[in-house]
Amino acid sequence: MKKTVLITGASSGFGLLLANSLHRQGFEVIGTSREPEKHADKVSFKLLRLNIDDEHSIGAFTEELSRHIDQLDVLVNNAGYMVTGLAEETPIALGRQQFETNFWGTVKVTNALLPRLRVQKQGQIITVSSIVGLIGPPNLSYYTASKHAVQGYFKSLRFELDPFNIRVSMVEPVWFKTNLAHHAVSQTSGRIADYDVYRKQADAATQKGIDEAEAPDAVIETIVKLIETPKPKFSNPVGKMTGMILFLQHYLPKMFEGAIRKSVRTA
Repeated sequence: MKKTVLITGASSGFGLLLANSLHRQGFEVIGTSREPEKHADKVSFKLLRLNIDDEHSIGAFTEELSRHIDQLDVLVNNAGYMVTGLAEETPIALGRQQFETNFWGTVKVTNALLPRLRVQKQGQIITVSSIVGLIGPPNLSYYTASKHAVQGYFKSLRFELDPFNIRVSMVEPVWFKTNLAHHAVSQTSGRIADYDVYRKQADAATQKGIDEAEAPDAVIETIVKLIETPKPKFSNPVGKMTGMILFLQHYLPKMFEGAIRKSVRTA
């Protein structure tokens, strides 16, 4: 019997690709979207309304979900977005909103569904993070911080869920061709002249990463494999050079930091 999988943020990007892939393979797929009516005629799986920033929306969604499924096997936390820009120039309010969605929204949805998973005494939580949750590139300070927070939260939570046979994994992609970059938010509270040269270089480096991004197939394949693995790993970096990036950061930090600085200067 195929598993029931819930995917947040399933109307575009990784979420949509994953939902379609699992649906084709015979899984029962429930997706979420802020505005499901805009996408209902474009998807073949069930799409429910959910705004992970809104506690009332989360409560209503949890009740509606109970009317559609008897058991939840897998929660894929995928909803989120990206704030770009230099840290000092980015308004604190925008940084707070980044955390409200990427961190607190993910936590609130997870907590809303944990009672069901605990009662079942089984389940799986897979959270789509980012390679920036493991490193710290420039021009993405708030996005990086939100992903570090998510990594840390689930790194601890996985031990607390051991007694209930609930497995926890993270997926940390590098740049991939999705709509994440196109929907990125960048807003300054006033440009600082001292950063004029560096800002131009950092923006170019970020754009280069977007332009050279890989097709998203590897991310979808990784998540599907995690769902089908009895004892999945916690951390799962995905994409070209991820192994080298993490090796250099841990064992050759000066070389790693030099590469980051060079990527900005030469962009």
